[in-house]
Amino acid sequence: MFASQIKPLASAVRWSVIAKYGGQLCFVVAVLTLVPAMVSLGFGELRVVLRFLIISGALLVVAAGAVYIKESTHLQVNEALAITALIFLIAPLLTVYPLMGYGLSFLDALFEATSGVTTTGLSTLGFIEGKPSGFLFVRAWMQWYGGLGIVVLSLALFMGHGQVARRLAGGTWEPSDMVGSARAHARSALMVYLLLTVCGFLVLRSMGVQAFPALLHTLAAVSTGGFSPYDDSLIGLGDWLQQAANLLFAFFGAIPLALYYRAYRAGFRELVGDMEVRVLVLAVLLLTVFLSWSRVWVGGASWSEAVWHAPLLAFSAQSTTGFSSLQIGELDSVSKLGLIVSMFLGGGMGSTSGGIKIIRFLILLRLLQLLFVRASLPPHAVLEPTLGRRRLEPLDIERAVAIVFLYLITIVLSWLPFLAYGYDPLDSLFDVVSAVATVGLSTGVTSPSLEPTLKLVLCLDMLLGRLEIVALLILLLPGTWFGKRID
Repeated sequence: MFASQIKPLASAVRWSVIAKYGGQLCFVVAVLTLVPAMVSLGFGELRVVLRFLIISGALLVVAAGAVYIKESTHLQVNEALAITALIFLIAPLLTVYPLMGYGLSFLDALFEATSGVTTTGLSTLGFIEGKPSGFLFVRAWMQWYGGLGIVVLSLALFMGHGQVARRLAGGTWEPSDMVGSARAHARSALMVYLLLTVCGFLVLRSMGVQAFPALLHTLAAVSTGGFSPYDDSLIGLGDWLQQAANLLFAFFGAIPLALYYRAYRAGFRELVGDMEVRVLVLAVLLLTVFLSWSRVWVGGASWSEAVWHAPLLAFSAQSTTGFSSLQIGELDSVSKLGLIVSMFLGGGMGSTSGGIKIIRFLILLRLLQLLFVRASLPPHAVLEPTLGRRRLEPLDIERAVAIVFLYLITIVLSWLPFLAYGYDPLDSLFDVVSAVATVGLSTGVTSPSLEPTLKLVLCLDMLLGRLEIVALLILLLPGTWFGKRID
């Protein structure tokens, strides 16, 4: 009955619209691809430079062809989601060719590229140190532009105002986060992102970190990506203060970027008084205490060791960054469970972090509270759900419940193949949640010896998590591509 009611109203995507705005995004990816080409040229990696230039040139040809397609003043929601999903599929697929120039197999190159663009940070490479400098840069660079989002970069730099821009922005940002026009919002987000990146780099340099490692760690931190040029991640960065400073900027990346702009205009209280920020800080503090306790009383670690590593892990997991100051596989089961919950929740809406986002968790808590409150009220009582000073609309609730449900289903379905291959249940669950929440922490399950099928499962998980599942599902639905179309 439900399908028969909506079928006459549904409209398939228009090929011309997909080609037009997809072509514009291809132009942005082409420009972004030139950056690692220039860096590789500076390091004398000429063979790889040619591969980058071939990919960039092909994208420019596609973008040039899209110029002649007539623009549409109206963009359907499924068209905006399909365009966003396609560009996040195209970017890693095209980067596979240059990465293979560094000696990677096709599957490992695909895994690294997907992990980079989705800001996850998982890797199937056994060793990172000793890899060419251009390779280390392109990993961090992909995380940096993937963190802000290719669509947001396009809106900030090239696309104009209007309904089309708002539709595209709606696939990445919540309407409540919008400041003025979609393009103005994207530009303010880009300025905040650039400022965080510059400040992060300068702070690490002032603390004695060499320029190139400082740049790579900053790009990976503000994007909450977690790719490190060192095999031992944060440990290779330096002392505890340098590690903490790097993770502090990862935490800044997990705060909704629009809040910084609002705080600049309305005052610092706008930032510290935000509900998501306060819950994010509280979550980090609670996880720090929990990990300290579990490391001592369950894992048998000393208090000094626990207090050293717990806050670093808490900041890394809650911001979904993925930097690590110790081997995750050596943690006790209780600590791993705590990290799983933290990774699943993630950071703020409109930030660079992954997970289901704190605001959706708060909406679910409010619904649970209302369920108990209504049990003591008369049947005719009207109780409108609110969150802070904001009234929750039915669509807000539907989206939150649907996204959380889809995340849980994705995790369970992805976990089953690992169990079928005989992997430890908790360790494999940890890595699956890490992939879906785009975190990058690993118990060691994600490794060079991981079966090809499971590598592909994790690649799909990373894409689903970065696109919050819905966009990729829309792309795969037959109704998206076949059916009646509006003029």
